Amino acid sequence: MQFLADGDLVGVTFWIVSIAMIASTVFFLYEGMNVKREWRLSMLVAGLVTLVAAVHYIYMRDYWVVNSASPIVYRYIDWLITVPLLMIEFYIILKAVGASVGSGSFVRLLVGTLVMLVFGYLGEAGIMGTTLAFILGMVGWAVIIYEIFAGEAGKAAAANESVKAAFGYMRLIVLVGWAIYPIGYVMGYMMGGVDDGALNMVYNLADFVNKILFGLIIWNLAYNDTAEGGH
Repeated sequence: MQFLADGDLVGVTFWIVSIAMIASTVFFLYEGMNVKREWRLSMLVAGLVTLVAAVHYIYMRDYWVVNSASPIVYRYIDWLITVPLLMIEFYIILKAVGASVGSGSFVRLLVGTLVMLVFGYLGEAGIMGTTLAFILGMVGWAVIIYEIFAGEAGKAAAANESVKAAFGYMRLIVLVGWAIYPIGYVMGYMMGGVDDGALNMVYNLADFVNKILFGLIIWNLAYNDTAEGGH
């Protein structure tokens, strides 16, 4: 394991996020044993998201300490696993409350996620033109936004009062919280106004908020539903 240098604020953010993800994993998995059966899969997935992120953040921190460069490969492997899991959560919580939502919603969310991530990686890694990759990646994000706001998933949530509020907060994370990533991409790779250190601090903060807060919203929904109806 590589040690952080004094004053390496970027390395510090990698370390803080990795520890926060580990703590969140313990919390989500433990709380998953205390909620109704219908919510246990959602809590398990929330725990898996933070566990996978924690492992990758430890490797990303070491990569940064050694190379002082963006750990693009590790970051996108993390996102390629965790972001689809976050999208699956929309489908799982709707099923948990008995909402009417078909498998087509799941497929659209998954395809949109993969398109967004694959082209994002191709652009950041320099394999594809940054502008074209950005546009195609944004198409994937637009598919996700449409599905959770106006598509089948969004309509199913609007028709179910028990999940409506939590679903609304979760999709706001995807709309507002996730906007940090394309903004960072544009500033770092298309405008050249952000260096690797600043860009990674932005990405780290975004992951810290988006992954953990996403899981906490699900936990709050599961906890309240369990308290109202019993185990």
